Amino acid sequence: MAIELESLEKGATIGVRSIPVTRADLVQYAGASGDFNPIHWNEDFAMSVDLPGVIAHGMFTMGAAVQLVTDWAGDPTAIIDYQTRFTKPVPVANSFDVPGAEIEVSGVVGAIDAENSTVRVDLTVVAGGVKVLAKAQAVVRLK
Repeated sequence: MAIELESLEKGATIGVRSIPVTRADLVQYAGASGDFNPIHWNEDFAMSVDLPGVIAHGMFTMGAAVQLVTDWAGDPTAIIDYQTRFTKPVPVANSFDVPGAEIEVSGVVGAIDAENSTVRVDLTVVAGGVKVLAKAQAVVRLK
């Protein structure tokens, strides 16, 4: 189902999603990304550098959050820009099979550019009641 630009309104919700995160997810992401920084898998090391424990990769969090927009748009190539600021880490408790964290993502239409057939989606990304990404915005070109 294609999204009609004319049917959208600024402030309209595009969806909400809860994303469970396990230590196994972090290990798999490390393998895929090549980011083997021990703060993402070694509790003792993470705490020795003043972190609350193992934390999710920032790019993992960013990528998990934008999936809401990808699913809404129905086409990952429709996302022509995506940016954010990392504000807080996502601590992932010590469990490999039970979610050690939950990332909550919600999205709203932040702006509509009819001339360019684009929509800016503003994401709110929270973990443990704390906003972990700020000014997370994706620009989607609608067909």
